[in-house]
Order: sequence, then structure tokens, then C-alpha cells
Amino acid sequence: MRSIGLDVKYPEENCESEDCPFHGSLKVRGKTITGTVVSTAPQNTAVIERKYLRFIKKYERYERRKKRYSVHKPKCIKLKKGDQVLVAECRPVSKTKRHVVVKKL
Repeated sequence: MRSIGLDVKYPEENCESEDCPFHGSLKVRGKTITGTVVSTAPQNTAVIERKYLRFIKKYERYERRKKRYSVHKPKCIKLKKGDQVLVAECRPVSKTKRHVVVKKL
């Protein structure tokens, strides 16, 4: 296994995927995001949702917002709906996937 540059535990299982940051050649860079898994239906993909508050200056109040990300799910990390995950930015894996799951919280 190789170091990915983040302080995360290595997964217990091995995988032969080329798009795995631990066992393949996918390099992580940029920002990390925490979110909740909403769906794992697509193959090798998880949809995560991040909720946050945005301040509206005119009304001096906050509004609730959410954003969904399609992220690459390596075979060595097992996820189910409702899990909290740490996601890191990487090169584009497909048309919509620009992040990869690196840790289950």
C-alpha cells in the first residue's frame, strides 16, 4: 500500500482496482469533504450529500442548503446508506466523478 498524503487508516481489504487511492494509481489532491451517503446504487459510485448554512446579508439570517456529489467508491471500502464519509478531490474518474471516498467515519 502507498501513502495518500492524508491521515487516514488503510482499508482492511485489498482490491485490484486501478482507480483506488490505496491500491491503485489514483492520486488525491485539493479539498476534502465530509458528507452522508445517500445512494450506492450506481456501480463503483456513491452519492453523498453535504448540508451547510449560508448567510443572507439582506435579511441577516442563515438559509439551509445542500449539495450532492457523485464520488468514486473503491471496492476495498464497504459503504451503505447513511454512513458518514471523508471524500478527497482527485482527477476526473468519469464525466461526473471528481472525488473519491478515502475514509468511513
